[in-house]
Amino acid sequence: MSQQGYVATPPYSQSQPGISGFSTGFGPPTSSPLYGHYGDPNPSYSAPQSGMLKSTVPFGSPASAGSPPPGTQQYSQTTFQNGPHSTGHQPHRFPGTSPANTTAPGYPPYCHQSQPSYPNTASSLSTTQVANQISTLQISNYGNGCIVICPGASQSSLMPSGVPTSFQGQGPPPPPTQQQVVLSSGSQIPPAPANLSSLCTPPSLPPVAMQDGIPGSLPPNTNLQQLPGQPPVPGHHLQHANYGPQMAGSQLSYPGAFPGGPGQLAGPQQRKLDPDSIPSPIQVIENDKASRGGQIYTTNIRGQVPPLVTTECVIQDQGNASPRYIRCTAYCFPSSSDMAKQAQIPLAAIIKPFAIVSPNETPIYVVNHGETGPIRCNRCKAYMCPFMQFIEGGRKYQCGFCSCINDVPPFFFQHLDHIGRRIDHYERPELSLGSYEYVATLDYCRNNKPPNPPAYIFMIDVSYNNIKNGLVKLICNELKTVLDKLPRNMYVINSVLPLSFNKKIVVTVSFQQAAECAGKLFIFHSSLPTAEAPGKLKNREDKKLINTDKEKTLFQPQVNFYESLARDCVASGCCVNLFLFPNQYVDVASMGLVTMYTGGSLYKYNNFQVHADAPQFLSDLRKDIEKRTGFDAIMRVRTSTGFRATDFFGAIYMNNTTDVEMAAIDSDKAITVEFKHDDKLNEDSGALIQCAVLYTSISGQRRLRVHNIGLNCSSQLADLYKSCETDALINFFAKSAFKAILNQPLKTVREILVNQTARMLACYRKNCATSSAVSQLILPDAMKVLPVYMNCLLKSCVLVGRPEIPTDERAYHRQLVMSMDVADTQLLFYPQLLPIHTMDVKSDAFPTAVRCSEERLSEGGVFFLANGLNMFLWLGVSAPPELIQGIFNVPSFAHVSAEATLLPEVDNPYSKKLRSLMDYIQSKRPYSMKLLIAKQREQADMLFRQYLVEDKSIYGGASYVDFLCCVHKEICQLLN
Repeated sequence: MSQQGYVATPPYSQSQPGISGFSTGFGPPTSSPLYGHYGDPNPSYSAPQSGMLKSTVPFGSPASAGSPPPGTQQYSQTTFQNGPHSTGHQPHRFPGTSPANTTAPGYPPYCHQSQPSYPNTASSLSTTQVANQISTLQISNYGNGCIVICPGASQSSLMPSGVPTSFQGQGPPPPPTQQQVVLSSGSQIPPAPANLSSLCTPPSLPPVAMQDGIPGSLPPNTNLQQLPGQPPVPGHHLQHANYGPQMAGSQLSYPGAFPGGPGQLAGPQQRKLDPDSIPSPIQVIENDKASRGGQIYTTNIRGQVPPLVTTECVIQDQGNASPRYIRCTAYCFPSSSDMAKQAQIPLAAIIKPFAIVSPNETPIYVVNHGETGPIRCNRCKAYMCPFMQFIEGGRKYQCGFCSCINDVPPFFFQHLDHIGRRIDHYERPELSLGSYEYVATLDYCRNNKPPNPPAYIFMIDVSYNNIKNGLVKLICNELKTVLDKLPRNMYVINSVLPLSFNKKIVVTVSFQQAAECAGKLFIFHSSLPTAEAPGKLKNREDKKLINTDKEKTLFQPQVNFYESLARDCVASGCCVNLFLFPNQYVDVASMGLVTMYTGGSLYKYNNFQVHADAPQFLSDLRKDIEKRTGFDAIMRVRTSTGFRATDFFGAIYMNNTTDVEMAAIDSDKAITVEFKHDDKLNEDSGALIQCAVLYTSISGQRRLRVHNIGLNCSSQLADLYKSCETDALINFFAKSAFKAILNQPLKTVREILVNQTARMLACYRKNCATSSAVSQLILPDAMKVLPVYMNCLLKSCVLVGRPEIPTDERAYHRQLVMSMDVADTQLLFYPQLLPIHTMDVKSDAFPTAVRCSEERLSEGGVFFLANGLNMFLWLGVSAPPELIQGIFNVPSFAHVSAEATLLPEVDNPYSKKLRSLMDYIQSKRPYSMKLLIAKQREQADMLFRQYLVEDKSIYGGASYVDFLCCVHKEICQLLN
């Protein structure tokens, strides 16, 4: 298949304020020794001006870095293999790594664009034509992960087996040659909207992916590593599953098949597409669990796609960083920038430097070279890692990032074996592991002085209302417990500082103490006044702001005070955690800057009541105190020749284009980094990434944490599409879009997301899929659930253009997502929905999740839903009394109190297992989730249904099926 012909040209400029990395004019200087050791390989590169192209400074020629040959492990560990590629690799103390290569096209910046990227021509398909072409959809699966949408095949024209009559006597239709999802004809679906802007308008709240019943399970991929024992999954056609009796009167009718669309669309009445016939996130998750769950995943193969974030397995570091630390949107980068622009797939890495590893996994090793300090490349300043190639008998090494030849320090010299590898390869973590730490020397410290141990400062708003409602007493009582949980070498400055409701006192006290040492500042406030008008809050809850001219101000800070405060905090190494208990609008968009740019956390408890909300708040406080944290941190991401890091998203501050500054970074924070080409990539050496974080440990020791990963490169688009990870893509799209809304109208941002989705799929359809009619919707196997995830993102409360959602709530969600890792965004945008009534109390296994749709509910069922921020227990009106009795210790549905936020501890198997399930899900999430009881047809039921993300949103967000139609229409226009 030719790779030419389809070139996706972004309809916006190369660099816009809405998408490029955050950079302002404040922050610590870069001339100090602390920053000097983050030598910039591109000293001539400067931050681009708004609207201008970023300059590209090519690096040196690519360095060759071959995979280390098999070696004998010096530590007793079991030998594990990921698949045929790992044959011959023997276990060793520090698992060996092979260089990896990763390069991916950048996500185009946001900007105003009145014209679509592909103008509608006379030959473009009209809405009616598209509706007619895909009005008869039946999903056919060819057993290789393909779902095909073929127009014009009615039910009568299909054989009982689902094969069109045109194939009778000729055998089954030929399967597509690529790993793809192709939707074919059968049931009817609603027509697509006339314009995309209507589709991208109103969504609802965020969820995550999982569901069951997708035709076309994950097929074996011959180009990617396969685990032994993975069973083949044949294609199948699913019928409607029996989920219990229909819920009379429970069907909610919201106007508009699409967000912002008309209440009803003209045309003949159509049958609904069988939801089991379209790609299911749940099935994708369950297939990955079945094939890779509970196994050993070794990182010795460059560019291999790791198990999904929803799959539990043991990670063994053998030369590339664990996916717990780094996940990529694609594990095979396109070799050229033209190819990257053609595919339009963002090339990015989601880096979580302090991620928690499982107890059965090896922790980070610490390397101490004494006063000499870490060994680095003289040219690009990359740290010694498995990608360095030793030459001349071990006396020199060639940098894998810039190809510079460096002398090996005398103390570090070691002879090479017969295959050119150092004989101490497996004894040194920096040579054989993807992740490790160095003990830093004094020249990595501020003013060449050892740092003091970090300090915690607690500040409490003791206003009258907080004393009256019991909040102050609750905090003070809890601090007695919290202080005992602090590390022994941690000290507390004025553990409790009673403050009047006066902003100036907060600032004075915090910086007087924080000037001496880095640490964390905890502020417990019901609200904070603005600088211009103390005690008076500007009310931005004005519905008139919801238009293209003024809606951009919704997420913009309204005062300059908090930006100045953030600057001072970063300079002092002071991380701010803010706990808000608002009863009214408090301008989260402004206050959140302090926590955002210092690497802190923001917590918000609306209309706080001690009896109902204390458990959630206290749990958040305890978890925050106990997190593994690095203080006064700076991160630099280096890459091999041919591409570079261009944009950064997260709870970070950047004073230049390369140094990511964080007053602190904890185990829950992730930074998303986008890469773009500045030269052609070498398929042999691949694309290498090194992330180095300089920080102060809890004991006051200056350290360098280094993560390395190697990705493949290819000149074939098919290789790029096979290596994509949808969960990581959505993390990138969410953060880039949430950053763009600071400068772009919501409508523009939503349109770009839809257009980007269509361009990626159209490029695959034209260049990688089998030859077929343009009206077929063909999805790459690795991205078959991208449409449902993208629709969930569009329906998130941040991107909704409706005034019903409070501005503070939208700003709060925006800030949380900006620092989330892949697992958290996956669950947030597609919640986990578990049928509790099917739970086997005699088994240790939890019930399998079902798709987030009202069709999966039943009046006789009990369902648990969690999205990382909220938990619901939904009760059907006909739920079995014995189940209600077992969970709530009450006789019937009518006796269950919808006001409860905790389940009673009832001594029976139902109660114990449900509480165990809730505790397990909660333990995996950084924020404590408050439980809400949603009884069918009562008030909380409507709130619960906002999280059923495959359905239409109450705010007008499209259903999954509707969005699929819209994307298909856009793809047809691009292909024409």
